[in-house]
Amino acid sequence: MLTWEEFDKVDIRTGTIIEVNDFPKARKPAYQLTIDFGVLGIKKSSAQIITLYSKEQLIGKQIIAVVNFPPKQIADFRSECLVLGVHTSDKDVVILTTNSKTQNGLKIS
Repeated sequence: MLTWEEFDKVDIRTGTIIEVNDFPKARKPAYQLTIDFGVLGIKKSSAQIITLYSKEQLIGKQIIAVVNFPPKQIADFRSECLVLGVHTSDKDVVILTTNSKTQNGLKIS
């Protein structure tokens, strides 16, 4: 079981996707996302979400992400946060979003 103290170490924040690019060098089809986390600044992430989302649908979408994992090198791209999502039975990923627009960088608790 996870303790409350352990869970509190996970920094989960709101952010808005401001740029989406194709990621042809990824092993599995993915986008490169640039996300505005307000006071935390701009972070980049790789996300395997191309089957359910177009680049145009993602621009301006507010998402939920873990921002305190160490950066991960994926091909020639440095992913700085983990965008959270739900795996469907078809193995697609539905990204987690806010129900109402909030300020970027707010902590999920």
